[in-house]
Amino acid sequence: MAKRVSVDRWLFGATILLVLLGLVMVFSASAVMAKDRYGSPYTFVLRQIGWACAGVLAMVALMRVDYRRYKHPAVVFTLLGVTMVLLVAVLFLDRSHNTHRWIRFGPFSFQPSELAKPALILFLAYFLETRTKSIADWKHTLLPAVLPSLIFSLLIVKQPDLGTALVCMAMTASVLFVAGMEIKYLGYGILASLPFLYYLLFHVGFRRQRMLAFVNPWADPQGAGFHMIQSLIAVGTGGITGLGLMEGKQKLFYLPEPHTDFIFAVIAEELGLIGTVAVVALFAAFCYRGMRAAIRTSDLYARLLAVGITGTVAIQAFFNISVVLGLLPTKGIPMPFISYGGSSLFITLACVGVLLNISQQID
Repeated sequence: MAKRVSVDRWLFGATILLVLLGLVMVFSASAVMAKDRYGSPYTFVLRQIGWACAGVLAMVALMRVDYRRYKHPAVVFTLLGVTMVLLVAVLFLDRSHNTHRWIRFGPFSFQPSELAKPALILFLAYFLETRTKSIADWKHTLLPAVLPSLIFSLLIVKQPDLGTALVCMAMTASVLFVAGMEIKYLGYGILASLPFLYYLLFHVGFRRQRMLAFVNPWADPQGAGFHMIQSLIAVGTGGITGLGLMEGKQKLFYLPEPHTDFIFAVIAEELGLIGTVAVVALFAAFCYRGMRAAIRTSDLYARLLAVGITGTVAIQAFFNISVVLGLLPTKGIPMPFISYGGSSLFITLACVGVLLNISQQID
């Protein structure tokens, strides 16, 4: 029988440190831009502080709620249904930054794609808990398990947001693997997806430019390769110790979206190698404690939840850092806890609350 133990201080501490670092770096990365656009250098950071406070409150509240309460059809399928409606509805709203990603309520905005991640994690844990012995049955287990992820991913690609869709599919694959899926089925899935990925990457204009820029950004330094070149300049300029907090130059209208997708480049320039290693170490500590909770629990439902939550954070951090370092083509994937974005921060912290509850109820 699982027993309640004290909160995982390492997991909790790593999360809080990442959030605090994120607030500092959001202000550093956005102050000049916010002053230019809105007349106040505090515009972005004040919004982020509000979402961070709400997210931490949600995390603390949810870590006190028994995770088994989510193992109910009414919870799982209501969340799936609401997410589906929002993902469809956002496609009919006005564009923002040439995409249909946000639902806006006055000064506030929300990305339904962020809600898709916990919705899929809850569904997969609920659906697969009792089907591990039939995990090889593609018709009655694998296909029904993957279908919501496929539908959500197609809707997210339509926004368009291929990066988040890939995160959802990667998370789904990780949960299925932990549930007992043979690796050959993962291979089949990758092979089946290759034609679609090829079309999305090389037959959609802006993505094709990103792929070409990834291969040789200097071929078009003022166009498609600009983002990657500026990111690499920021990383290289930082050296070992960095230029100092608030002293970065690339964020001054050179780096695109320095407070969101490329905030790790600002960290590298201002805090140097020491700062970037510290960030990676905090994410490593988070992932270690999350996977530790997954391994130590005897409840398969809890294990799948823990793997889904931890895996989603790890996958997003990996993609974001890889893009900044020029190891992957440019994608719009934020760095968890650190990048500016209220819905991402709030939902991720709420999920960590569930993970903390699991960590308290291990054998």
